Amino acid sequence: MSEFDAQHAGGARLADRHGRRFEYLRLSLTDMCNFRCSYCLPDGFRKARGAPSNLSIDEIRRLVEAFAQLGLWKVRLTGGEPTLRREFLEIARTVTGIEGIRKVAVTTNGYRLAERAQSFADAGISAINVSMDSLQPQRFRAITGHDRLGQILEGIAACRAAGISSVKLNSVLLKGLNDDEVDDFLAFVGEHDLTLRFIEVMRTNDNPGYFAAHHLPGTFISERLETIGWLKQARQAAAGPAIEYTNPDGPGRIGIIAPYSRDFCTSCNRLRVSATGKLHLCLFGDAGIDLRPLLQQDSQKGELIARLQRLVTTKAPAHLLHQDNSGATPHLASIGG
Repeated sequence: MSEFDAQHAGGARLADRHGRRFEYLRLSLTDMCNFRCSYCLPDGFRKARGAPSNLSIDEIRRLVEAFAQLGLWKVRLTGGEPTLRREFLEIARTVTGIEGIRKVAVTTNGYRLAERAQSFADAGISAINVSMDSLQPQRFRAITGHDRLGQILEGIAACRAAGISSVKLNSVLLKGLNDDEVDDFLAFVGEHDLTLRFIEVMRTNDNPGYFAAHHLPGTFISERLETIGWLKQARQAAAGPAIEYTNPDGPGRIGIIAPYSRDFCTSCNRLRVSATGKLHLCLFGDAGIDLRPLLQQDSQKGELIARLQRLVTTKAPAHLLHQDNSGATPHLASIGG
């Protein structure tokens, strides 16, 4: 019996009209980021004047408690850069302590990861995804705006030393920028026995020119893997959107997240809440739905649960990226990717 089946033998109670069930929440803690990745925030983060404050710890607790009562068991803390939240560790401990939550993960750019990995593990974080878009220091700096590749590598080692059970790398696949590093990445994951996911760059409202210049389909990776004998794996229950491959001759795994592939949305199992409390049924939906008015008192939980159940039934069957429609998403840091 899988981890998901053992925890939810009765099935999730949060489902849409297309047969998809939801047990995974991506919770943004801030839209602030201190990197300037060329595909996301090339000019750096700029806080909008009059922007609402981020959810408080109590609001986060009420939100996650409601989702947990609906069968959700996995929470990923994301951003922006979630670790920039001053209360990051307290938030992680709070979410970890909620009944029904079995896995708390974080996606990070690796900032100060080497010195903080043990504190993350102690706070209950059991999975970390680290962005690493190049193995070449100069190229890493060109893509992210920071010369921190060495620190990121130290952070990955520190996560494993701290006992964090799942350490994965995320690399945005960029034509003309890092697509010539595929074999180097394959060698790296084999040497370090890691999982790396290649992610197709996605078109957002502020990057159509960049997307046109640098987008590569996920088949660029899958065809290379199959040519050299890597094996495609069956998708596990409650898994994310990555199509995974293993090397029959050694350790390491490669995942491919290809939102432009056919039927990508049919396996969607995640919901998103922004740092200010808006529910996004799709990363590329038209707008977020404000949940904050129902996060002010513990006594509102029943009303919040009922609203979540109603809203999820309205989730669209698929995004409209193929029609060059990325909804209301200005950039990926604004919701949490």
